[in-house]
Amino acid sequence: MKPEATLQTFQFNAYHVQAYVPDALPLQQWFTANQKLNPSFPSPYWAQVWPAARALCRFIAEQPHWIQDKQILELAAGLGLPSLLAAGLAKEVTCSDYIADAVDMMQCSVKHNDLQNTKSILLDWNELPPDIKTDVLLLSDINYEPSAFETLLKVMKQFLANGTVILLSTPQRLMAKPFIEQILPYCIQQNEIPVKETKPETICTVMILQK
Repeated sequence: MKPEATLQTFQFNAYHVQAYVPDALPLQQWFTANQKLNPSFPSPYWAQVWPAARALCRFIAEQPHWIQDKQILELAAGLGLPSLLAAGLAKEVTCSDYIADAVDMMQCSVKHNDLQNTKSILLDWNELPPDIKTDVLLLSDINYEPSAFETLLKVMKQFLANGTVILLSTPQRLMAKPFIEQILPYCIQQNEIPVKETKPETICTVMILQK
């Protein structure tokens, strides 16, 4: 059983992308039904378009050279909006999440957009293949859980050591400040992007990280 979803169109400058987004009420009913069967069933945080994803898309639309003709990997992608947008510019895109329902929803969007250079896969950053490589790593709103900061930092350093450029989009959270301070030495560019679709407006930071 999958949550009901509606195909939505998102516009970022001259680029547009269509993605399936779960409907709020059916999503809540779907989650409640699954939670009754499994009390540890994870909350569907993946099932909405967060401000940081919109900010990353806007950044890509404004500075497409970062992903043009590159191999792209997005971790913890949720609905995968940045990956779907990047597919029109990149050589190859791998959109991933550790939750199977998210991957299924991404795949529906990939199929609808007929993205021949894009695949959605199940991937957990706690169990990454040792030989995993990519030109550009997309990370959107992943630094929200302090208990995961140490692992996340280790993962990012692994990619940076292999020559990967990381595009990290994050809302400005006070609790994430220690994490941000640890990655600042790798930051070669930083952009503040207002997301007006939210009420109130959300200011997100997009950082380009490179070793």
